[in-house]
Amino acid sequence: MKFTDGYWLIREGYNVQNPADIRDITHTSDSMTVFAATKIIATKGDTLNGTLLKADFSSPMPDVIRVKLFHHKGKINKGPAFELFPSDTDVQISVDEETAVLTSGQLSVQVNRKQGWNIDFNYAGKRITGSGWRAPAYIQDPDKKAYYREQLDLGVGEYIYGLGERFTPFVKNGQVVEIWNEDGGTSSEQSYKNIPFYLSNKGYGVFVNHPEKVSYEIASENVSRVQFSVEGEYLEYFIIGGATPKDVLDNYTKLTGKPALPPAWTFGLWLTTSFTTDYDEATVNHFVDGMAERDLPLSVFHFDCFWMKEYQWCDFEWDKDMFPDPEGMLRRLKDKGLKICAWINPYIAEKSYLFDEGMENGYLVKTPDGSVWQWDLWQAGMGLVDFTNPDAVKWYKSKLEVLIDQGVDCFKTDFGERIPTNVVYFDGSDPVKMHNYYTFLYNKAVFEVLEDKLGKGEAALFARSATVGGQQFPVHWGGDCSATYESMAETVRGGLSLGLSGFGFWSHDISGFENTAPPDIYKRWVQFGLLSSHSRLHGSTSYRVPWLFDEEAVDVVRKFTKLKCSIMPYLYNSAVESTERGLPMMRAMVLEYPQDPTCFTLDTQYMLGDSILVAPIFNKEGDVQYYLPEGKWTNYLTGEVLEGNRWYSENHGYMTLPMMIKPNTLLAVGKEDSRPDYDYADGVSLHLYELGDGASAQADIVNTLAEQELSVTASRSGNVIEVKASGAGKPWTLVLRGIGEVASVDQGTAASGEHGAVITPAAGASSVTITLK
Repeated sequence: MKFTDGYWLIREGYNVQNPADIRDITHTSDSMTVFAATKIIATKGDTLNGTLLKADFSSPMPDVIRVKLFHHKGKINKGPAFELFPSDTDVQISVDEETAVLTSGQLSVQVNRKQGWNIDFNYAGKRITGSGWRAPAYIQDPDKKAYYREQLDLGVGEYIYGLGERFTPFVKNGQVVEIWNEDGGTSSEQSYKNIPFYLSNKGYGVFVNHPEKVSYEIASENVSRVQFSVEGEYLEYFIIGGATPKDVLDNYTKLTGKPALPPAWTFGLWLTTSFTTDYDEATVNHFVDGMAERDLPLSVFHFDCFWMKEYQWCDFEWDKDMFPDPEGMLRRLKDKGLKICAWINPYIAEKSYLFDEGMENGYLVKTPDGSVWQWDLWQAGMGLVDFTNPDAVKWYKSKLEVLIDQGVDCFKTDFGERIPTNVVYFDGSDPVKMHNYYTFLYNKAVFEVLEDKLGKGEAALFARSATVGGQQFPVHWGGDCSATYESMAETVRGGLSLGLSGFGFWSHDISGFENTAPPDIYKRWVQFGLLSSHSRLHGSTSYRVPWLFDEEAVDVVRKFTKLKCSIMPYLYNSAVESTERGLPMMRAMVLEYPQDPTCFTLDTQYMLGDSILVAPIFNKEGDVQYYLPEGKWTNYLTGEVLEGNRWYSENHGYMTLPMMIKPNTLLAVGKEDSRPDYDYADGVSLHLYELGDGASAQADIVNTLAEQELSVTASRSGNVIEVKASGAGKPWTLVLRGIGEVASVDQGTAASGEHGAVITPAAGASSVTITLK
């Protein structure tokens, strides 16, 4: 939201008051408050009939500083508020005549008392950003509506990322961003997942702690600042420090919640009925059996909307005309080794028998006159479940428990964005704040019932909407994309932006939701989709089984599904890291290479985990341009080795693409290739890529099915490579790729393989020393 007319003038009718004269600073043992007049005070008489703005500084955890700017603090705050997870921190405060400094960890805020309003934020002794002259402001518009804004400095060459799943350009500089959940598809500035957190390539993040609309002007209203504003009498934000962008994300998700670890089976291929297609059990079996007959590994089958009868969404009852024996059908599908997902949303249509239950018991959101809020958009006469009512939550969960008992393993939690603001909630929550926050309560309730029924570690969603904290309830997918290369590219941008907003796991509709892709787009999107965190074939008006596109599509789906299953030991370890550090599995290049300027703006390639670079192909011809950071990189699919720190232009068929392994990588590859959930330590092969002299590499193999965790490290000194393993209860092999010929192995044998020497350790050996020729 813009308040100025150019750099000097204020928009007509707006009253903007900035802190101009610091009058006092008070502090306790762990916080300090700055009082600033909005004009220079020359005499005592100047203190009358004026405004005094306040700024509170404190710390909820090390390396994080909380800033609360406020005008009048007496206004009732109805909530809701984001759930935060503070931890103990040692806060240091020093105040003298020149400065006041609050320090938490390596992050500090310095108030310069003699310079009007001049605030510096420093990390490890280096200034990262600040709030200066005319930056914060209390504002009234022509209708006397109040706003608070802050402007933080942008340095030369500084780029801003994140702010949720945004399909606009990856670098947010120059953009206006409204944090307001909307169902706008992937081809607009709107977003299903709005997160008021941004990450800077300079090594810090900023989280605005407001669930309502937050309006950003990112190098747009003032080209050297990031501005954010909210309606009301106060503004609260957190500066989040870290030695690297990864550390910043770690700290942000410590504060707002770490992602849960999805079950291993969720990483396999999902197939759906698609949205408006006709289907019954025979249709489902035709698809499932067709996949099996073609040797296409399938992990999850998803029933989209019309498993329930039309006009009755949601009543959580199978359409008896199409599915007369749902329990039997689900049992038969599960006998084929499948997990089952069912589509739901938080709306109750008037034709549903649940509408009367909800209305009579006060479980539905109401209008100010006490009526049930309803509209005809999506489902005729639908109401909205009031998740602020604990009894309504229990009621909603009880309906899902029946489905879980029938055999449903997870839910696609669709919608959650079209939330009205002219309503009344059971707990008195502010409906404007609830617009974005509603999705948190909705997905939390569904995730909890899955954990309660199936056990911790077995819960998984396929969610479309999100707000701060929603990362705790994975998985999320990118919403309604189109069957075009342009939409495929915007999908990548959306996923990378969400990953830089604290979300670890993300998926998308392979080949696009709207319309039906031609075969070439389908095959290119399959490559991208099966080198994503999670992989789903889904669409709107047509089925997405590969043989309906062409026979080569069948081969592409088979190859890349088995490929993904085979590298599950590596992927699952990356998933564990996502839950521990809040890092995305699909990582923007800048996250892994924050010191490489070429990576700052890259948005058509990404790192899958920390060691695999993926460059999807966005054209029918198969042409691709991509960048490799420094070092020798190996194409996993072709074995070709390329020198980094340069760009490459290549042409690929549908069976290959740039899937590059970075140097000094020890990549764990499983023995199976048809399921994502197997014992990753059983017969694992460890591929050691381009290990340089003096370098080391490590691979950890973790799995809920394995009794022990296998951890292997390899280090090189000259012509000697030493490999150590711990927790090794089962045989494993080592493949040297791009390292040279083997002269001897002290605890095993060496043989020639397709891409390098294959080392087989002696039975029970926990260390192997390899001497190179």
